[in-house]
Amino acid sequence: MTDDRTALVHGLIQLAAFLQANPDVPAPRGVTVHHFIPRGEDDQMRAQLDHLAALLGSDIDAEGGHHCASLFFGPVEYRAVAILADARAKYAAHDSYRDCVTPDTTDTH
Repeated sequence: MTDDRTALVHGLIQLAAFLQANPDVPAPRGVTVHHFIPRGEDDQMRAQLDHLAALLGSDIDAEGGHHCASLFFGPVEYRAVAILADARAKYAAHDSYRDCVTPDTTDTH
């Protein structure tokens, strides 16, 4: 295992043990752990997701330029995501307007 992978696995185990030992601490109804396919050419990203979907035994859900494959462990989801070029471009265009408009927040009443 890589150091990052080992740290993640141990962190998840520690979180589970902590929640089990501390029933007064609120816990969410579910958790999703995301793995984002590294940015690349769409065909390469799709191939990587196809491979992960096969490992997970999952179908691929494609919606709005996000291609995903998931495996559930009760309310815990492992979700692999490939965000294709068109979706990244749309997000970048939308985000380019950030901080360009400042709403008038003065109360006129």
